[in-house]
Amino acid sequence: MNGPASATNSAVSAATTAAATTPRATTAPAARTHPGGVAYSAPARKTRRVPVPRAWPLKDYDVYALLGGNALVILAMWIRHGNLHELATPAGIVTAVGEIAALYGTYLVLIQLVLMSRSPWLDHVFGQDRITAAHRWVGFGAIWLLFAHFIFTTVGYAMADGSSPVGEALNLLGTYPYVLWSGIALVLFVVVGVSSVRAARRMASYETWYTIHLYTYLAIALGFMHQLAVGVDFTTDLVARIYWIALYVLAAGTLLVFRFGQPIAVSGRHRLHVANVVQEGPSVVSIYLTGNELDRLAVRAGQWFRLRFLTSNGWWRAHPFSISAAPNGRYLRFTIKDLGDYTRLLQRVRVGTRVFVEGPYGIFTGARRTKAKVLLVAGGIGITPLRALLEELPAARGNMTLIYRASHESDVVFRHELDELASLRGATVHYLVGRRGSPDMPSDPLDPKALRRLVPDLQDRDVYVCGPAGMMERVLSGLHRLRIPESQIHYERFAF
Repeated sequence: MNGPASATNSAVSAATTAAATTPRATTAPAARTHPGGVAYSAPARKTRRVPVPRAWPLKDYDVYALLGGNALVILAMWIRHGNLHELATPAGIVTAVGEIAALYGTYLVLIQLVLMSRSPWLDHVFGQDRITAAHRWVGFGAIWLLFAHFIFTTVGYAMADGSSPVGEALNLLGTYPYVLWSGIALVLFVVVGVSSVRAARRMASYETWYTIHLYTYLAIALGFMHQLAVGVDFTTDLVARIYWIALYVLAAGTLLVFRFGQPIAVSGRHRLHVANVVQEGPSVVSIYLTGNELDRLAVRAGQWFRLRFLTSNGWWRAHPFSISAAPNGRYLRFTIKDLGDYTRLLQRVRVGTRVFVEGPYGIFTGARRTKAKVLLVAGGIGITPLRALLEELPAARGNMTLIYRASHESDVVFRHELDELASLRGATVHYLVGRRGSPDMPSDPLDPKALRRLVPDLQDRDVYVCGPAGMMERVLSGLHRLRIPESQIHYERFAF
């Protein structure tokens, strides 16, 4: 996802052109080539219709109702097989709290599996930002509940036996079936949870963070063995046992189908490979992928894929990148800036390299649009999905405005393409270039007053925002201060 040196608001005005009446025009910037590659150019308009992702007939409240209903069933089954009698003694109450914490901690772990599945219906309903937030908080909740299960169960048993909690813990770990395994699972969950704390994420690379999270699968497997052997619902109630196994199968099945099966099917069908690499600016390249039947790949401008380049040092890691040109049925273009070790390697990826893809994902698309007019706000390499939206979104002339913020002139990507698209589509482009706080740009050019000055009819527009995290937070805060309705604000942070 990736003007002049002073703060300048340069508007490319609508130019009357015959292309306005030619819905499938193929006018494009001049083709550019890469040594050993094929010449490609980014079309100003789609040259071929491509399918759009399926719209699932689900709402968020449907999902909440399903989750809440299952939570009530879990509690009802715990009551059904007679555990209310435990509440007659203090030791029984403490033990009961531990049992319920185990049930709901396990339930949250299964929800985590579904959140990790990258299922298209979840993506369509919630979008990656909300899924990522839910994944984080559900994960922390599961860890705390499982830790509470260990503490309360140990203390409850110790109270009943008249022993010390430490002695009881050692006894449980050493003599009960699979309790030691569950202890290892809890430690793994805690390690994954610590790696997800914001401060830890800042220090770790994406690859390190991703590798640590793979241990979640091992932790779940170990926990399942423990639950199967001594879990209160598994040992005393056949109906509950069948119900819980069904939950595991459903969660694991969703993960296998969408996390692994679908990407294998998509990559096998389309056989994507690198067709060209074009230098767009300092440390920025566009990678063009071609393959089989791309006109049948359902994707929208604004969506993104996880790309796994099948090289000796890249096959094992996948990173998310937005498409930077509207889908056209001939190729997919991804524009990547050197932001670290992996993206630095991609600056020199060879033509012909095979690519394994996962996706498309995201709801940062025209499908969420509510108004006839649109404002696109880009920062740095965040121009990539917005450049594709500028090309694809249907709009009457004069209804689209792009604000492009960059610290240096060299950070502006696609200037020629943006100017041509603006002329062809009747859009207005403002390049805001310069360092904030410099003599030429003493204040934030994207604060609420500046936005209102650049786009007086802001209240009547959908606003799409993409850029560095700090810029996005300032722009989104400003839009809220301007009382722009949430339904008109669209963004995805693309952060792990």
